[in-house]
Amino acid sequence: MIDISERAQHHFRRLLAQQGNEDFGILLRVTSPGTAAANCGLEFCEPGELDGSEWLVECDGFNFYLDGDSAPWLEGASIDYEPNKTGGQLNIRAPRIKGELPGAEAGLVERVRYVLEAEVNPRIAAHGGRISLLEVSADGVVVLQFGGGCHGCGMADVTLKHGVEKTLRERVPEITEVRDATDHSRGSNPYYSKPEGRSAMG
Repeated sequence: MIDISERAQHHFRRLLAQQGNEDFGILLRVTSPGTAAANCGLEFCEPGELDGSEWLVECDGFNFYLDGDSAPWLEGASIDYEPNKTGGQLNIRAPRIKGELPGAEAGLVERVRYVLEAEVNPRIAAHGGRISLLEVSADGVVVLQFGGGCHGCGMADVTLKHGVEKTLRERVPEITEVRDATDHSRGSNPYYSKPEGRSAMG
């Protein structure tokens, strides 16, 4: 069902010890499952707060629960904890929570919008950016609008060509070209003001 690494279990034990309540466990739930906005959320829980539909995952020294409605979306999920200089980062990988890329019968617009929301925007969010779909032409040309930290960013063209376009064309092969219709000279808060640094999709 879900794999919780030893490092992640150690991290959870440390967090639970800080709470000072031996009855506390960890509950994982998925919000907006099956949509491009799907996300995982963790919270402390006590046995009395559970409704009995949860799935119990055996862990060393504590109880880890999957929300009952969320469990089917967490098949094949994994949790790991990567230590770093500032402490560490908890990584939850749940490949099924956003559902599947709409099929060819869904049409180009729906499929392009899904890839933008499910894959592209979560990756550029770290740079405060967001990309919106303006149009898809009859011959497969996708026109995009960059916003937030990507608006006026000196690396926007690199992000477009080597990140966004590459991802879109892999997922939706009918796309013939991807264009940026943004006026980058008017960006108010670009992540990079000059063409140096890294692509937001890097």
